[in-house]
Amino acid sequence: MRHHNRHFIEKEIIFMEAKPQKVIILIEDLFNLFEFWYPYYRVQEDGIGVSVVGPQKGKTYTGKPGTEVTADFSADETDPAQYDGIIIPGGYAPDLMRRYPAMVDLVRKMDAEGKPVAAICHAGWMLISAGILQDRKATSFFAIKDDMKNAGALWEDKEVVVERTFKILCQLTES
Repeated sequence: MRHHNRHFIEKEIIFMEAKPQKVIILIEDLFNLFEFWYPYYRVQEDGIGVSVVGPQKGKTYTGKPGTEVTADFSADETDPAQYDGIIIPGGYAPDLMRRYPAMVDLVRKMDAEGKPVAAICHAGWMLISAGILQDRKATSFFAIKDDMKNAGALWEDKEVVVERTFKILCQLTES
């Protein structure tokens, strides 16, 4: 099992040259606690506002192993124009997230607007469901490599791959 390398993540969590003002972090049950909490606090340390968005506003979602997070907003009430980027934590949450069209639409719209999409570990499942991987470099937790390739991704066996607006941090932990 790989462990988080704090220095590596600190260096790579930067979204773009212009500092974003506010980002979305998606949430659903079975999220990986490190892949949610580290970016959540790290972007706030940089003075960036964070909204936690899930299928239901006010619902408390339980991660692995038992950490709880309450959604600030539901995906269907969230306007991507009000945000500068989106972070999708891994764990098994992305498999649950992609069952909600509004969650997938948020990712698709953020990408269409040229805003950064950060997908961690298993979050590639959301990129697949959003249909935004065709002919784009990407990485993921190795277990979903074939899924990513079948969705058209130019999959690379690297910890970080940057492709246009993607900043994909995927191979950092085992879920």
